[in-house]
Amino acid sequence: MTRLLGAAEIRDLAARLGVRPTKALGQNFMHDANTVRRIVRTAHLSSTDVVVEVGPGLGSLTIALLAAAAHVHAVEIDPVLAGTLPATVAKHVPEHADRLTVHVRDALHLRRAELTPAPTALVANLPYNVAVPVVLRLLAELPGLAHGLVLVQLEVAQRLTAPPGSTVYGSPSVKLAWYADARLAGKVPATVFWPVPRVESGLVAFTRRPPPATDVDRMAVFAVIDAAFAQRRKMLRSGLATWAGSAAAAEAVLTRAGVDPTTRGEQLDITRFTEIARAGRDVGVPGMVTA
Repeated sequence: MTRLLGAAEIRDLAARLGVRPTKALGQNFMHDANTVRRIVRTAHLSSTDVVVEVGPGLGSLTIALLAAAAHVHAVEIDPVLAGTLPATVAKHVPEHADRLTVHVRDALHLRRAELTPAPTALVANLPYNVAVPVVLRLLAELPGLAHGLVLVQLEVAQRLTAPPGSTVYGSPSVKLAWYADARLAGKVPATVFWPVPRVESGLVAFTRRPPPATDVDRMAVFAVIDAAFAQRRKMLRSGLATWAGSAAAAEAVLTRAGVDPTTRGEQLDITRFTEIARAGRDVGVPGMVTA
């Protein structure tokens, strides 16, 4: 069995590097081997998968991923952590060291052309403060991402996987549903991290599927979603008034889309938002574009 990093080794490594976990970068290093193995097991990786891992930190999860997948792209914004990762990997899994590529990069600016071989899976302990934009950005930028498992703040995990009608269903839920089917794959206690965060974490598993069949651009659909949830307590004829040009124009678009104007955004799935965007395009709502 691959020897993973433990709590003492994590602290010793950080001390030698002079690394102090920062809240600004969302750095909470995982030190529990059982949790690491659980993540890799739940990710259902095959020996041919190419993984992109965002925020590898000191390498706890990276080591386990290298033993399970064909290649790992470790994307780390901190140059000190990125610089030491290859040595840590060489120490723990020297037989798999050639499977690692380290990218000193902000994941929010990552480009498809930078990642060879092309990733097929996203598995990561994501910094809490950028979890949602990172997931959505990578799904948009990397069409080969077929599945993934991300560890995020529990509240964020619940929002990402919430169904229509849920009290926490919102813009992240609908936008993720454009790309994939997602589910809450379990909770993770705060005690498996150093430093210990103040909140629990949750695992979000997703499997990519085709987006809703439409001739409307994704960003046009997302604009409708953003408008609908900007004031989530409002009925859609009011919530979409600015987007459509007026409350009357919003009502006309909703009626054309077959959506009750008194409905609220939290009641609609991604297909219905797509239909609203198409209706907006058909009646000439400014800024609407076709795919």
